[in-house]
Amino acid sequence: MQQELLQDGFVEQSLLAIAVREVVAKVLKTIKENSIFATQKNTMDNRLHSFQKLLDIMDELRSKCPWDSQQTFDSLRYLTIEETYELSDAIIDKKYADIGKELGDLLLHIVFYAKIGEEQNLFSIETVLNGICEKLVRRHPHIFGEVQVNSVDEVKENWEKIKLREGSLSVLAGVPNTLPAMVKSYRIQEKARGVGFDWENAEQVWEKVQEELAEFNQEKSSNSDKMEEEFGDILFALINYARFLNINPEDALEKTNRKFIKRFNYMEQKALEQGIPLQEMTIHEMETWWQKAKLES
Repeated sequence: MQQELLQDGFVEQSLLAIAVREVVAKVLKTIKENSIFATQKNTMDNRLHSFQKLLDIMDELRSKCPWDSQQTFDSLRYLTIEETYELSDAIIDKKYADIGKELGDLLLHIVFYAKIGEEQNLFSIETVLNGICEKLVRRHPHIFGEVQVNSVDEVKENWEKIKLREGSLSVLAGVPNTLPAMVKSYRIQEKARGVGFDWENAEQVWEKVQEELAEFNQEKSSNSDKMEEEFGDILFALINYARFLNINPEDALEKTNRKFIKRFNYMEQKALEQGIPLQEMTIHEMETWWQKAKLES
C-alpha cells in the first residue's frame, strides 16, 4: 500500500511538472510576441517621428529662411535633376553610405514640392502619400486582390493593362519626353513588351541588328541624308538586344565611359611624369601607355 501511494505521488508530481512547464512556455511565448510587437511598434513610431521632424523643419525653413521661402517648382527642378544624378553616381559606384545621403536629399525635395503645392492649394504631402498608396494597391491586384500571377512578366502586363483602364491614352504615355534618348528607348521597349508587342527571343533581335547595320552601310556608301536615321535604328536595335540579355544599356555605357576616363587619366599622368605634353606625344606613344593602363585597370 505504501509503495502504491509513493507511485501515485510520483505520477502526480510528474503531471504537475508537465503542467507547469506548459504554463511557463505559454507565458514565455506571450512575452516574446509582445516584445516583437513592441519592437515593431517602436520602429514604426520612430519612422513616423523622423518624417514628422522633416515636415516641421520644412515649415520652419519655408517661413523663415530667405532662400527657402523664395523657391518655386521651376527653381527646384534643375536641382532635383542634379540630386537624382548624384544618387545615380552613388549607385553605380556602390557607395552605399552616399546612397543613403542622396536619398535624404531627394526626400527633402519631395517634401519641398509638397509644401509649395499645399501653399498654392494644389496638393499636399498627405494627398501625395495617399495617392501613391492607392496606386500601389490598385496596380498590385495579385497582392491586394484575388488576381493570380506566375511571373514577373505577368505582373508588368497587368500593370500596363490597369493603367489603360485608369484612362491612360497610350501605353507609352508614361515615358517622359525629356528622358535621355537611351533611357527613353529602353523604357519604350519595356512598355511595349508589357502589352505583348515584342520579339520572341534574342536571336531575332540580333538579326534585326544585322539588318539595320546593312541598311546603314548601304546609305553610307552613297553618303545619303538618311545615314543619321539608319544609325538611330542601329542604336535602337542594340538597346533592344541588350534588354533581351538583361543588360541595362545606360549602365553599360556609363561604366565604359568611366573606364575610358580612368585609362585616359592614367595616360595623362604618365605624360606629365615624363614632362611631355600629351598633345606632343605620337599616337604610337599614347597607344603604348593606353595598353599599360588597360593592364592596370
